[in-house]
Amino acid sequence: RIKGLIINKFRGDVDILRPGLGELERLSGKPVLGVVPMLDVDVDDEDSLSHRLSGGGRVGLVDIAVVRLPRLSNFTDFNPLERMEEVTLRYVRNPRELGHPDLVLLPGTKNTMDDLRWLRESGMEAAVLKHASAGGAVIGICGGYQMLGNTVSDPDGVEGGGSLRGLGLLPADTVFQGEKTRTRVTGAFRAPEGLFRALAGVAFEGYEIHMGRTESGAAPLAEFTTQTGERRSDGLSAGNVWGCYVHGIFDKAAAAAALVNALLAAKGLEPGAASVDWQAYAQQQYDKLAAGLRASLDMKRIYRILNGEE
Repeated sequence: RIKGLIINKFRGDVDILRPGLGELERLSGKPVLGVVPMLDVDVDDEDSLSHRLSGGGRVGLVDIAVVRLPRLSNFTDFNPLERMEEVTLRYVRNPRELGHPDLVLLPGTKNTMDDLRWLRESGMEAAVLKHASAGGAVIGICGGYQMLGNTVSDPDGVEGGGSLRGLGLLPADTVFQGEKTRTRVTGAFRAPEGLFRALAGVAFEGYEIHMGRTESGAAPLAEFTTQTGERRSDGLSAGNVWGCYVHGIFDKAAAAAALVNALLAAKGLEPGAASVDWQAYAQQQYDKLAAGLRASLDMKRIYRILNGEE
């Protein structure tokens, strides 16, 4: 049941708005608990609404193209790279926009099977394969990792059923299952190949949240420990292509810097990239958001409502 109203992202003088707030309370029969101004905070966006997806950012030494899948999810995995001075991060929807990047990223998706079909039908699969065959770097995260394998099968109809051929860039096969994997992880890269060899031993943190199990006889990309203490391996690497299930893998400064430095070195440039700790930066931004909300809302009344006193 609605107990109160909050005006969010208000631009302008709140005093001018006050007569309107009174009318809103009269019409709705609910109290207005505050007016939150447009705050200058850098927090994660909703997948389909983010201004980050429209591009238009700075031009850096390293060009990274993220394939904008129709059912894109967890694209915030790449926010740490976007903030690095050396990086141009672009979201692309067709082969024309792809161009000739230094790295192609296949992100997570809400439906791997459907987005793999889109990748094929749109011509993006052929463009990514052409890029990879020329020695170009490709990374897949979660659903993107599943697409990079040989096959993706759904015998139980988790994502609509059937079986599809993958891009064949990694020696793996994925089978969807009803059980969803959810865990935080802490680990390190073990055996990346090609231009990513310098990532070996670099630590990362992140989380898994996915359906499906990916099997391969090849050596894993990384090893990690889950939040329950279970030790596991994850991911694969083949030439200049790698993939894994770990979201947030670039949030730690060392992992993002190692990736970009590897790309710089592959271009014959001095590998001197540095990155902020995205987890620490994000916490600072959420602290700013919390302070802004406390200053704008009737927190005493909100707490009374939460405690059932109103």
